[in-house]
Amino acid sequence: MNRDNDKGKILISRSMVLGGIQLLLLIMVVFRLYYLQVYQADKYKTLADENRISTRLLVPARGIIYDRHGNILAGNRQNFQAMMIPEQTTSINDTLAAFKRIMPLSVEEEKRIRKDIKRNRSFVPIKVKDNLSWEQATQILLNSPDLPGIMIDEGLSRYYPYGNIMAHVIGYVSSVSDKDEKDDPLLEMPSFKIGKSGIERLFEKELRGKAGNVKLEVNAYGRIMKEIELIEGVPGDRIDLSLDVRLQKKAYELLGEESGAVVMMKVDTGEVLAFASAPSFDPNMFAKGLSVDNWRSLNADEKKPLLNKAVSGLYSPGSTFKMIVGLAALESGLLKSHKHTTCNGKMMLGNHTFHCWKKDGHGTINLIQALQHSCDIFFYETAQKIGIAKIAAMARKFGLGTKTNIGIENEKDGLIPDAEWKKRRFGESWQLGETIISGIGQGYILTTPVQLAVMVSRIANGGQEVVPTFRKISDDNKPHFDNLGISLQNIDMIKQGMYEVVNVAGGTAMGAKFDFNGQQMAGKTGSAQVKRISMRERQTGVIKQEDLPWKYRDHALFVAFAPFNNPKYGVAVLVEHGRSGSKVAAPIAGQMLLEALKLDATDKPVD
Repeated sequence: MNRDNDKGKILISRSMVLGGIQLLLLIMVVFRLYYLQVYQADKYKTLADENRISTRLLVPARGIIYDRHGNILAGNRQNFQAMMIPEQTTSINDTLAAFKRIMPLSVEEEKRIRKDIKRNRSFVPIKVKDNLSWEQATQILLNSPDLPGIMIDEGLSRYYPYGNIMAHVIGYVSSVSDKDEKDDPLLEMPSFKIGKSGIERLFEKELRGKAGNVKLEVNAYGRIMKEIELIEGVPGDRIDLSLDVRLQKKAYELLGEESGAVVMMKVDTGEVLAFASAPSFDPNMFAKGLSVDNWRSLNADEKKPLLNKAVSGLYSPGSTFKMIVGLAALESGLLKSHKHTTCNGKMMLGNHTFHCWKKDGHGTINLIQALQHSCDIFFYETAQKIGIAKIAAMARKFGLGTKTNIGIENEKDGLIPDAEWKKRRFGESWQLGETIISGIGQGYILTTPVQLAVMVSRIANGGQEVVPTFRKISDDNKPHFDNLGISLQNIDMIKQGMYEVVNVAGGTAMGAKFDFNGQQMAGKTGSAQVKRISMRERQTGVIKQEDLPWKYRDHALFVAFAPFNNPKYGVAVLVEHGRSGSKVAAPIAGQMLLEALKLDATDKPVD
């Protein structure tokens, strides 16, 4: 009996413990529910709204790029896209087959479509084909009964109305890559495009604008139910450039089928008026999406259409460098204006012979005449007297051997060598023979066409440290440039020599002279050797340039400014393997300057 009582007490105690635990758990559950539903009500209401409301970015219109006269160089145009909503098709294969009967799809396009379909939910629109014309879009709409799930979407795409003549300077836009810095939520959007080169890249943030957004109510599956709020984006900024489309057209017209570059700038402000690199390419291909075949074709071309030769091409300046050597000699005091040198066609250094381009020599000449006739012997001897250090210092003052920081990607430094550079680079001492060949712009010296344009502009403006810019500058906001500290008298002597190159009998560029309302140009020819002339060739006869394969011919160069008495424009012309600066490059520079002066006279910008 007692044993039964004890068992009952134990069962009652255990029941009370279990009941207490259950009560405690119930209290905890109630407290938790109260905490979540009362104290945390606002938080979970917000989370529920976030599940219900989807906020999506809206791409703003990209800013328009204009030339100095208001001509559109890069704009936006209506773009139609054919989109497919997979869940609305009875058969994806049948829909694609019907679409291809109306409009062809490449193998790459079809692969991309099927890949996108697998990656996205069935109600998400998939791009089938973009950059459709209105006629193409209409054709698809007319056949919509046979194209279930196909719809037309309207947007904006980048357009370059001047195509290849502005490609290297304006650049192009393309899809964001993994290498691009993701500093803006817009860059996370799969279809968003940014500036990849040229002005498009230089002014990317100004051109991009600010995103808008739209708030949409969606269901549990992410399907859009209705639009709640729309905030429009802010379009990108308008960019007004210094470029003149008329001069840019002229540059490409004059270059024709040649491979080369033309850079023209205002000598007082640095505004770049023409910036051409040939051959070129159509930037609209990049904006639309470049095919593999087109990419391979561009890369395989020996004239390198994708290379911006104005900033990335490196060339010996040849005889255009002689003005720098002359200025270095005048400033050092080792060369006087009346000093004469006798050129008999060659000079000796040890057992090595240095030749003048004119086999029989130029006779007795001074600095101005040496520039006029482009005498090599005069500048060999002058360079030998003053040394490489003075030549290099003067070259750097005039913008050679360092980037101009014009803002275009892949700009090269070029090279102005001296004894310290050679010691660092090769661990060897500088040789006198290297100074001599530097006197005519050969040897290690390398420059870019834009550097040569800066050099001639600084000579033309009397030694002001002008720098190039693509920004249009107003008359009441002209920049101030430091003076290079070069004697005006010495600069005037160099300018006089350049004048006689073009305008006095015997000058190497007489064929390019012009006189427009009393305005003339001054310039300097240059031919940079690509293939070294051997001693055997000199003895048996030098092979004519036109008989050499294209890639072994000399580069043709010419730098010039106009008008001579009141310089406004400086220009540098390079024609790769063009053989002769006087016959090929000088006429192009002359026509460019003449065109600029004619446009000044008429002052009637054209579209």
